[in-house]
Amino acid sequence: MIEAIRAWAARHTAERRYSPVGVAFHWVMALLISFQLYWGWHMSRLPVGGEKLDAFRLHAEFGLFMLVLAVLRALWRAIVPGPINDADKLGWQTQAAYLTHGLFYLCFFGLPLSGWAMWSALGDAPSLNVAGLPWPLMPFHDVPIGVQWWILDWAEGIHVLLILLLLAMLPLHVGAALKHHFWDKHDVLIGMLPELETDEPVEGGPRHDLPKAGPAPASEPG
Repeated sequence: MIEAIRAWAARHTAERRYSPVGVAFHWVMALLISFQLYWGWHMSRLPVGGEKLDAFRLHAEFGLFMLVLAVLRALWRAIVPGPINDADKLGWQTQAAYLTHGLFYLCFFGLPLSGWAMWSALGDAPSLNVAGLPWPLMPFHDVPIGVQWWILDWAEGIHVLLILLLLAMLPLHVGAALKHHFWDKHDVLIGMLPELETDEPVEGGPRHDLPKAGPAPASEPG
């Protein structure tokens, strides 16, 4: 099964493109991150009450959906390596991109987990649903109230730090992708866009020296 998936994906990675599944993961996650950042700002402007609680609940449920996607995405990347593109042999720039890639995954997992902990530490918090399915709360309802407040405080602090990290990395990531595309004329951004039917070969020709597993490509955490 895994070899069949790799063989299917290799038809795209050989042309220095991400597989359609990898492209979908990337852009769906990008849309969810954009929504979550906006919704978090929106929640901060709501008065305390039922509307604010409903907004927090929606934010938590979308965050947990992102956690599910992050797990599936990590599994997919463990099975299907990304393409070898122009940004994979740029020395310190490539290493910096790998670091950024890892920090993005830290946010993908850390933000939903800390948000889940915050919601679970609210005491009698309402139940959550993800994609129409019930989602359990962390087992904090039986611990002393002081411990619940301690968990809530720490989880909120981690959540804020990861939001600041994400806000710092997003313009760097977008700026690097645009620099690769417009300044360096690299194939990084094109490889992450949905593939259109064309008879024109990719500049440089296909690459068949692909490993069966390997680190994520330099500039796109896809």
